[in-house]
Amino acid sequence: MEKITIRKMTKEDCGQRIDIDDRFVVDSVLLLSLEDNQIKYAVKSVTPYEKSYEDETFEEADDTDCSMYIDQPDRAVFLAFAGKRIAGQVIVKRNWNEYACIEDIKVDRRFRRRGIGRKLVEQVKRWAKENGMPGIMLETQHNNVRACKFYESCGFEIGGFDLNIYKGINRQTDEIAVYWYYTF
Repeated sequence: MEKITIRKMTKEDCGQRIDIDDRFVVDSVLLLSLEDNQIKYAVKSVTPYEKSYEDETFEEADDTDCSMYIDQPDRAVFLAFAGKRIAGQVIVKRNWNEYACIEDIKVDRRFRRRGIGRKLVEQVKRWAKENGMPGIMLETQHNNVRACKFYESCGFEIGGFDLNIYKGINRQTDEIAVYWYYTF
């Protein structure tokens, strides 16, 4: 098994295409509820289907000019390597509320279950602490249960959810945005 390393993206990396297979199987969804000012969830099985954010019709953070993230005090991209191959990435910035906001995190499906996602989150925790931020926030969807369970295992808690945010893209969608927070 190749050694896993994490490093900050450089100007030299901007020229190369970062091709990460982000597909995953949706086989369950979170059923979210608010009880006594605490967000709780149960997991409900659904008919399995494959999902990829590459298939989305809206512009993702990785379509952004990467030079905006190089040598900037309030934003960064960290790349994960398995040997010499890019296996994952995380895009992070200082949000308006001073939290580090993970705009995008993904691990290529060929390299999952090797601790790469956890190493990327740990790198963001170090970056946020070094830059005096009070914690980290991110958003995912209720149908990405594996990701939700992963964030929870990294110490994140659900801070909110939004039933309507994706309806601007597709009025028929039933996807729910789930907002996760990690506070130092």
